[in-house]
Amino acid sequence: MDGIKRRVAFHTLGCKLNFAETSTIARSFPEERFERVPAASGADIYVINTCSVTDTADRKCRQAIKKFIHQSPEAIIAVVGCYAQLNPSKIASIPGVDLVLGTNEKFDIAGYLSGFPKKGKQGIHSCAFSENDTFNPSWSAGDRTRSFMKVQDGCDYSCSYCTIPMARGRSRNQGISSLVEEAGRIAGRGVKEIVITGVNIGDFGRSTGESFISLLRELVKTDGIERFRISSIEPNLLTNELISLTASEPKIMPHFHIPLQSGCDRILALMKRRYRRELFAERVASIKSFLPGAGIGADVIVGFPGETDEDFEETYSFLEGLPLTYLHVFNFSERPGTAAEKMTGKVPYPVREKRSRRLISLSEAKHRTFCVENEGKSCSVLFEHSKYAGMINGFTENYIKVELPWENAIAGRILTVRLGDISLSGKVKAEII
Repeated sequence: MDGIKRRVAFHTLGCKLNFAETSTIARSFPEERFERVPAASGADIYVINTCSVTDTADRKCRQAIKKFIHQSPEAIIAVVGCYAQLNPSKIASIPGVDLVLGTNEKFDIAGYLSGFPKKGKQGIHSCAFSENDTFNPSWSAGDRTRSFMKVQDGCDYSCSYCTIPMARGRSRNQGISSLVEEAGRIAGRGVKEIVITGVNIGDFGRSTGESFISLLRELVKTDGIERFRISSIEPNLLTNELISLTASEPKIMPHFHIPLQSGCDRILALMKRRYRRELFAERVASIKSFLPGAGIGADVIVGFPGETDEDFEETYSFLEGLPLTYLHVFNFSERPGTAAEKMTGKVPYPVREKRSRRLISLSEAKHRTFCVENEGKSCSVLFEHSKYAGMINGFTENYIKVELPWENAIAGRILTVRLGDISLSGKVKAEII
């Protein structure tokens, strides 16, 4: 019907990169023809941006798709993202799915939907990657406190457990000057912090002949942005030059998240990782040398094929001896099409769960130790705009989450606080000074 806007809702699964891309996709819908509404309300169109990093992620994607089909059976259901790129036919076979778009096509979804005036027509557009794949700049805009800005996409690595190269293609990026302009647009919305994200951001510049550290040096010149935070960087790409820049540049937060995956060299070799545990330990030691108070997190996969009890204990002991702040622990998940899927020596799921619980307990202990070490220190905190149970939350420079009784006047501001002890919720109490 002419003159009536179509209501469109968005639902995102997976990483912060996906959320940044969903936000960008949503902004591409012409406001004169579409009205954005919450996913819980009745919409004419549902856009579901999917993840496929684990079999659990795949299952959650299917559950979300079926949920919205059941919730609004007359709505057009469009599925995009990594799961859509890897399994387009499987998704299209779900009764009620109308449109499936792959990694590149999803940024043109508003155009595709112009050909879907009503439910009943189905289309699959999930194209193969090529050397000419473009980079689609993306950043999140829903949170006035911080924005996740994509600076790089794809991956040229070939880790034996990972589907990301199949889902997102080769490593590529926009030029530095264009990304600086993007940061300026984010600053114009009143955002105080940009989280720099991508698939393998340390590999930035492969497609433009530039470097990640050169990008950082230009981004910090952006007026209005007071904080930049590096989301995750591979240990073999985390250089002393980058750590030194972080130590000398107040706008770059002293917080590093470094994928380890295993503390056993034999397993790292099976994973086809580009380093051994000695390098990881060296990088952590270098960070602590330049930035003694830095927060350092790590990703760990447990139950990789062939991981023995002895291998796991080696990983546990290695992590226990490092000055890390927290761990992100994942059970190994067999991904179709990967080398690891065909490996022998499968670890039973109950064993994976047991190992995972032990590392999660170690992570909690390390986080508590780090918080205790920071008790009584003064630091700056960027407070959120959200209110939870009468409290306002925020993060320190080194990524400690603090809480205070809600005050509207401090929402979205960076304030100096003195850190107290840990609350029952696991957050650190603080007082403004």
